[in-house]
Amino acid sequence: MLNPPVVKDAFAATPLDIIVAEDEPITRRRLVTSLQTMGHEVRAFSDGLAAWEAFQLQPARVIISDWQMPGIDGPELCRRIRAEERREYVYFILVTAIQTEEVDYQTASDAGTDDFLVKPLTNDNLWRRLRVARRILGFNKEIGQLKDLIPICSYCRQVRQDDNFWSSIEHYVEEQTGSRFTHGICPQCYAKIASDFEKQRAAQRAPKRALPAAARSCCAH
Repeated sequence: MLNPPVVKDAFAATPLDIIVAEDEPITRRRLVTSLQTMGHEVRAFSDGLAAWEAFQLQPARVIISDWQMPGIDGPELCRRIRAEERREYVYFILVTAIQTEEVDYQTASDAGTDDFLVKPLTNDNLWRRLRVARRILGFNKEIGQLKDLIPICSYCRQVRQDDNFWSSIEHYVEEQTGSRFTHGICPQCYAKIASDFEKQRAAQRAPKRALPAAARSCCAH
């Protein structure tokens, strides 16, 4: 049973558009009540197929789905959503029973599940999951804006920052996101330079030819 919901800060109170898929009526009603009390916008459905059809008509940013449901189950619902090419990321929370096996968690993770809620549900756990969801969705939005708005030189590929300072794209992304780069060679570029590599290797393996006697005599003086 869900305990009385408490909105702990403005961050958690910012509304999220949430789809709930839960076939058990009492759990679904309590979950919807808690989410609405936290200030979120909620659409609830009694099975995975109905949730999937609603998502196609009007996507949500967060899905909270029971694992076992009529029609399509939670992992399959997640799998279908991940298969769609969408610009905005969808955060998927799967509701599980306490006796769920490790192999089942692996299956759900492979389907694209972001997080899990274990029954019986509590508002503290629900609030924490949604706080993480908002943080991840915020990061995803920032990365999308970064992709759209990077001013990059057409010739040297350097990036202009806000202070009109130009830097490498690696330095820019690392500064903005904290990500680090490793460097390698993609198959397409390797195919272009493979012949040069082979020539260099052949030259290194070839035995050195002795200088003619006249050249040795000249070098000796």
